[in-house]
Amino acid sequence: MILRETQNGLRKLIIANVAVFFLQMILSTAIPFVHYFALIPRLFMKGWVWQGVTYMFLHGGLFHLFINMYILWMFGRELEYMWGTKEFYKYYFICGVGAAFIYSLFNMNSYIPVVGASGAVFGILLAYGITFPRRKLLIFPFFIPLEARYAVLLFGGIELLMLLVGGGNIAHLAHLGGLAVGYLYLRWKRRYLY
Repeated sequence: MILRETQNGLRKLIIANVAVFFLQMILSTAIPFVHYFALIPRLFMKGWVWQGVTYMFLHGGLFHLFINMYILWMFGRELEYMWGTKEFYKYYFICGVGAAFIYSLFNMNSYIPVVGASGAVFGILLAYGITFPRRKLLIFPFFIPLEARYAVLLFGGIELLMLLVGGGNIAHLAHLGGLAVGYLYLRWKRRYLY
């Protein structure tokens, strides 16, 4: 019974992402959907605060959506089971909104829209690495077994490197922001739990 309830929260989150993605595809030709609901740092910092949440439900394409939802499902199931749906949602949205704020803080004058749940998903990945540090993961493309704690460091290192060298049109700073906010939140939470 508990397992069904906790998995239900993650399922709803994935369904919401898929539904909004298709809504985005349908409505983006009729109204400036992305303009209102993507994260546009200049507008976000001027008070369009809802974009800090809504951008997480928009995606740049089917592959972008699939990767984010697959990683969320893969690493989020056990976390939701352990924490419960309410705490899982709270952490997910704190990471996503925190990623939006950090990205916007360093790109205050940008009108370039940012979309995707990646900042929140990186926070989930971090929480998984902290919660199950010695759990073995098979890292693509060579399917090399790597402990979760090292996988988080590897992915974080890749994001930092891509940020420094300029990794195309991907918001690497938002990914790192999700990691940083997730880490700070978990440290703060642990301080009050123990």
